[in-house]
Amino acid sequence: MPQTTDPDEFEQIVDDSLPCPEVGRWAETKHSMVALYATLFASGIKAKWDNRTYIELYAGSGYNRIEGSDRLIAGSPLRVLQLKDRFNNYIFCEKTPALLEAMEIRVARHAPWAKVSHIAGDCNSMVQEICVAIPAASSGYRVLSLCFVDPFDIGIKFETVRVLSTRYIDFLVLLALYMDANRNYSNYIKAESAKVADLLGMPGWRGSWQEFQKNNDDFPEFLAERFAKSMEGLGCLPTPVHTMKMVKDDGNHPLYRLALFSRDKRAYDFWDQVLKYNTKQRNLFNI
Repeated sequence: MPQTTDPDEFEQIVDDSLPCPEVGRWAETKHSMVALYATLFASGIKAKWDNRTYIELYAGSGYNRIEGSDRLIAGSPLRVLQLKDRFNNYIFCEKTPALLEAMEIRVARHAPWAKVSHIAGDCNSMVQEICVAIPAASSGYRVLSLCFVDPFDIGIKFETVRVLSTRYIDFLVLLALYMDANRNYSNYIKAESAKVADLLGMPGWRGSWQEFQKNNDDFPEFLAERFAKSMEGLGCLPTPVHTMKMVKDDGNHPLYRLALFSRDKRAYDFWDQVLKYNTKQRNLFNI
């Protein structure tokens, strides 16, 4: 597979009859942004770290089909595998067996050289196995990882992120604040629902939400702010909501925010470049 520094460049892929979940056209924005950040991350730190490991917690099958079309696109795992400045290790976690099997076949096809750990199961249950797959650091061997958290809902548990953060990891997190949390507000606000508490690592979140509503009744914004605060508790630098990329559907309806969390200011410099690049591309193509 040819290596490149262009996150939007990928060799042509064809239908191989393996599972290929459908996604909206806007998914390409996500994949491109993740690949570009991974490019800057891997290239920018290679001189200072002995090992760079890339992790995806909801890895999928490697390919996606654009909804309502025959067009196939490469997902972020395969795009990251193509980068010129390669990661040393890759960890792909996926709970659906058929998708994970398809991913393994496609990784072997596109990047037979790659050192990949394929982990079967829900990342919230398999977090210890993921940690074991990350190379061990020592005083003479520095390891830095980039973890992309890409759920379809707000099902990622903060405890999972907390356990991973015991290693030195930058996180790119898709916060499904509109396509899940806002749409299911009436269910998640119920006393018996633990979904938001698990996301935020905050059992008493309802009291904070009531206080927040005195000035602002935007539930997604509340969740974004509180998640960022929880990440600060793990040592990450402050992440204002305006730095979390809003992704919308074709009807201009908000879907989710893509947010970076890191202990290192340089990571946010990389993220600023990603945001500027994405804005230029959207203006160029009027999307």
